[in-house]
Amino acid sequence: MRSILHCALLACPLLLPLVSLSASDQTPILGVPGKVIYESKLDVAPASPWRVAKGAWEVRNGTWHGSEKPEDHHGAVVRLPDKLPDFILDYEFLFDGARATSVSINAVKDHMARILITPASVTIQRDDNDHDGPDKAVIFARFSANFAPGTWHKVHLEMVGDTLYGRVDSHEAYGSSELFKSQKAAAGFTVGGQSVQFRNLKITEATPNPEWEAVKAKLPAPAPR
Repeated sequence: MRSILHCALLACPLLLPLVSLSASDQTPILGVPGKVIYESKLDVAPASPWRVAKGAWEVRNGTWHGSEKPEDHHGAVVRLPDKLPDFILDYEFLFDGARATSVSINAVKDHMARILITPASVTIQRDDNDHDGPDKAVIFARFSANFAPGTWHKVHLEMVGDTLYGRVDSHEAYGSSELFKSQKAAAGFTVGGQSVQFRNLKITEATPNPEWEAVKAKLPAPAPR
C-alpha cells in the first residue's frame, strides 16, 4: 500500500434539486483514472501512514468506525498526510448515529475542499482557506437526501486542475477554483457525533478527461458566487 490523506464540518445555505447523471463508476467523468495511489478495505485499525487527529477510530465487524469524543470539542478526524496529484477517490459510508461526516482535502496550509454529508443533505464545496481572514467557503451544490441509519452509500470525488467533481449516490455537482490549482494534500475523513462506518477506499491518479465538457453539460451548474 502507498500513502496519502485530514477534517471539519460546515453548514451553509442553498438547496438544489436532485440531479442524476447515471454514469457508471468506471466511466471517466472529470478525470481518467491511472495508477493506484492507495487502496484499502478499511478492515484494520488506522495505522501508519494514517494519522488520527481527533476522535476514536476502531474496527468493528470488519469496517472502520469513527466517533467524536466529547472531550475533544471537535469532530473526529483521520488523515493520510501525503501530498496528492490530480486524483479520483472512492469509498463507502454508513451512518450509525452520527450527525455528519465528510471527506476533506487540505491545501498545504488550511482546508481546500470537501463533500459534507448529513443524514438529510449532501454539500459539495470549496472550503474556507484562511479561517479568520477574508476567504470564505463556496458551496457548489447542496442536495436534500435521506441516508437511513444502517445503509451503505457510495462517495466519489475527483479533483483535476482547477475543478472538483463530487457525487454521493446520485447526488452530483462540480465547481472550479484557483485554489484547486495549488498543492492538494491530506485527504481524510471526519465524523461529527457517534458514529459513522467506512469501507473500501481507493485513490488513483487522474489525467484530464477529453470528454469533460460533454459530461459537464449534463450536470447541475455550480452555485453563483
